[in-house]
Amino acid sequence: MAVQKSKVSRSRRGQRRSHDALTGRTLSQDPITGETHIRHHMTPDGFFKGRQIVSNGSED
Repeated sequence: MAVQKSKVSRSRRGQRRSHDALTGRTLSQDPITGETHIRHHMTPDGFFKGRQIVSNGSED
């Protein structure tokens, strides 16, 4: 089993963990529909970068 050579201080431990916090998802707004969506994902309506990628069954 690994045993540490010396005690790690609270400060040193905190410095190591300072980058572990989770960040929120980056959101974008579609230029055509104005809908908010996750970056690099299409909107729930099927739009991506202003173009309709997936057509819904409701539109005829």
